[in-house]
Amino acid sequence: MIDFEQRLYKLTATINDAQCIIIGAGAGLSAAAGLTYSGTRFKQNFSEYINKYGMTDMYSAGFYPFKSPEAKWAYWSKHISINRYQPITSEVYSKLKKLVAHKEHFVITTNVDHQFYKVRFKKDKVFAPQGDYGKLQCATPCHDKLYGNESLISLMVKEQKDCLIPSALVPTCPKCGGNMDINIRIDSRFIEDKNSKIARNSYQQFVNKASTKPTVILEFGVGYNTPSIIKYPFEQLTSQVPLTTLVRINKDYPEVSAINRDKTIPFNEDVLSILNHCLK
Repeated sequence: MIDFEQRLYKLTATINDAQCIIIGAGAGLSAAAGLTYSGTRFKQNFSEYINKYGMTDMYSAGFYPFKSPEAKWAYWSKHISINRYQPITSEVYSKLKKLVAHKEHFVITTNVDHQFYKVRFKKDKVFAPQGDYGKLQCATPCHDKLYGNESLISLMVKEQKDCLIPSALVPTCPKCGGNMDINIRIDSRFIEDKNSKIARNSYQQFVNKASTKPTVILEFGVGYNTPSIIKYPFEQLTSQVPLTTLVRINKDYPEVSAINRDKTIPFNEDVLSILNHCLK
């Protein structure tokens, strides 16, 4: 990569000249904002679970084979509470909002932590195809309605003891009486409700419109867990649309594809430093 200052200058000029901005956000953006799933933050919040289950981080803990729904929801209520409902302290998301405020923009994110909404990105400008920690769905599913869970999650966290919640707090489907689950895309049972379908359509319409204008694609922290949602479509769009520039900001995967080498500005530096420079 060329000198950091040169890349920053090129990035700022490209954003200033753009008419449209497409933001693609993966887990790396939330990690840059302090929502890390391992290390000190994990140890401080889950010491009881580490001692009982030998958990090493929040990501792998999500696959733990809990023996009862009381145990499962005890863990997940804490996970959801700190990653979805606790106030955000970093300026990363708010400064990103400020950066694009005066441009036509749209967000697609694989994150399910609701951070774009917390800093008041317009709801009709955000598409989160992987779901939302703040919603529950029937696990079967017997119907396609989603249910907000903030008050229930708060109660689970408050009432849990020895890594278990009271059985009375285990959520059940109001229609079939079966299990409820978090509305995140794990398998084919994931529910994409009406609002998500509208957001998907709006996002595609925006991409189509942006394809005819000078456009910057800002890709933040997108790895290879689900590259078909953001990374690969962004690569394809960059290669096929003449007026598009891809900005890849990624501490771990800043690599640029050969076909888009001349149309990509890569960064593996700190996200907040990059945003601060662009906002000078």
